[in-house]
Amino acid sequence: MNVANGMQDKVALVTGAANGIGKEIAKVFFDNGARVVIADLNLAAAQAVASEFDPTGARALAVAMDVTSEEQVDAGIAAAAARMGGIDVLVSNAGIQIVGPVDDFSFSDWKKMLAIHLDGAFLTTRACLKLMYAQQRGGSVIYMGSVHSKEASKLKAPYVAAKHGLIGLCKVVAKEGAAHGVRANVICPGFVRTALVEKQIPEQSAALGISEADVVSKVMLKDTVDGEFTTVNDVAQTALFLASFPTNALTGQSIVVSHGWFMQ
Repeated sequence: MNVANGMQDKVALVTGAANGIGKEIAKVFFDNGARVVIADLNLAAAQAVASEFDPTGARALAVAMDVTSEEQVDAGIAAAAARMGGIDVLVSNAGIQIVGPVDDFSFSDWKKMLAIHLDGAFLTTRACLKLMYAQQRGGSVIYMGSVHSKEASKLKAPYVAAKHGLIGLCKVVAKEGAAHGVRANVICPGFVRTALVEKQIPEQSAALGISEADVVSKVMLKDTVDGEFTTVNDVAQTALFLASFPTNALTGQSIVVSHGWFMQ
């Protein structure tokens, strides 16, 4: 079974791809022969990434996309598919983090978190599945979950709820998509030192009343086997493996990438 060239000439749309994990996934896909769509709320940043990958624009396209907007998602994916020749891989990666205790968490922030993580996953999935089914060449849908798709941490109620929800959505998409050759998976990273995580360190320090160093060593990395952060490339290589995998053997599964923090 050879997955090495599985991305050659495929079209992959990655949300939240202007930086962090999403950018690295798009780069790894591009480097392995795919045409990539950089979908992000920040169009200028997405355009910069697309130009960095391919100044000619032949194999990298930037699209403005607020994943909570049905209109933007449907229009952006339709335009990307028309320009790039369909959609073969969706990576639903866009996300934010807001931390706080349940008893003091605002309903507006709760709804914002679920809208970006769950509504965004649903809307992009629905739009891409319609294309994948019509194309009749199969496809791969990958959700960016978290170790928090499997367990909980204090101060992260909406994030944990949303990331658990992605596993349920993935399983349904795997069952429905199978008849059309579409696979679905969830990647569940541990802490990756992106800007999103950097922002959490002082926030958790203040909320928990401990030093920032203790947040890193005693909260974020305490259960890893090596005291190391998961890297963006760890996650991107996992995405490449799943998107390239040629059969349904792994569909519906979630894969934890956490340096041993969580072991199934």
